[in-house]
Amino acid sequence: MGTGTVLPSAYAVFFAGRKTAHRSKAPKGVNIKKRKLGCSDSAGRAEKSKRITGSGSGSGSWYGTIHDYECLDMISQGRYGAVYRARHKKTHEIVAVKKEFGGLCESTLTEISILRSIRHPSVIEYKQVVVDDFDGIYVVMEYMEYDLHDYLKMMKPSIDLLQVKRLMKDLLEGVHHLHQNEVMHRDLKPSNLLINSEDGKLKICDFGLSSRLEDKPSTPHVGTLWYMAPELFLGAHAYLPAVDMWSVGCIMAEFFLGKVLFRGESEIEQVQMIVSNLEQPHCVLQHKFAAANSALKGGPLLTESGFELLSSLLTYSPQDRITAREALDHCWFQE
Repeated sequence: MGTGTVLPSAYAVFFAGRKTAHRSKAPKGVNIKKRKLGCSDSAGRAEKSKRITGSGSGSGSWYGTIHDYECLDMISQGRYGAVYRARHKKTHEIVAVKKEFGGLCESTLTEISILRSIRHPSVIEYKQVVVDDFDGIYVVMEYMEYDLHDYLKMMKPSIDLLQVKRLMKDLLEGVHHLHQNEVMHRDLKPSNLLINSEDGKLKICDFGLSSRLEDKPSTPHVGTLWYMAPELFLGAHAYLPAVDMWSVGCIMAEFFLGKVLFRGESEIEQVQMIVSNLEQPHCVLQHKFAAANSALKGGPLLTESGFELLSSLLTYSPQDRITAREALDHCWFQE
């Protein structure tokens, strides 16, 4: 399908607003006036956009209307939202537009807040929030061609060790920047890592489940089962950024295995798989990766120092788990 083609079904969903906006409780210091907006009330829409983004004045680059964009096609759709490829009508820039099914809910507020405050080459670039005529909320971000899950399927088995190291470095640099700014992502997985086909740059996206260290005790069982740290299954509330490092370890393992490392169908099965692989330090995992090195002909090989890094990421105790900064300084990246 050509770049300029508009899908009628996707276009209809893209611009379909709700007659009622479903909002969570407003954050401290933000007052949201409960006033119905008419379709012709452009001033009212602009004022509401300012309240959503926290912009009181300025050039308007941080907020706008969905009618500034032309929908090209749908990229993906999930339980909480849908992502579209779109073109800005004036600048012709291709962007990704995320339609939030829940309106101005807690996860949307969290994502907007973090993306606006965290700027880094390994974090997806936030551009603005836009609204439709019926209070529908959309988050506009830079467009990236692939997520890591699809990229690995496309490259398999031709991806080499240098590419793996480059992508791992991008990931760790992004995670280090988040942790430096006291942000835990809490849902790192291949589908939340985007890749630009032009330069091969990896960027972290989807901050709807993220939290700041200063927030109240965290909710357990947050994230995607296969990439969740062991302490989350034990009901930990005051957990550390180390939960992200476990996820990084699972992602690193996937590069070399060509499949998910711990693929449990339930929480109990997931814990059992983790325990059975880690109860005897190194032995079981070493055998698994030695077999993978033999089976994945033409694929990347996990060296001894690479396995040492992986083991430091996949450590039971979050206090003993390697940090992103320590991982970046590991000798595996220099060999």
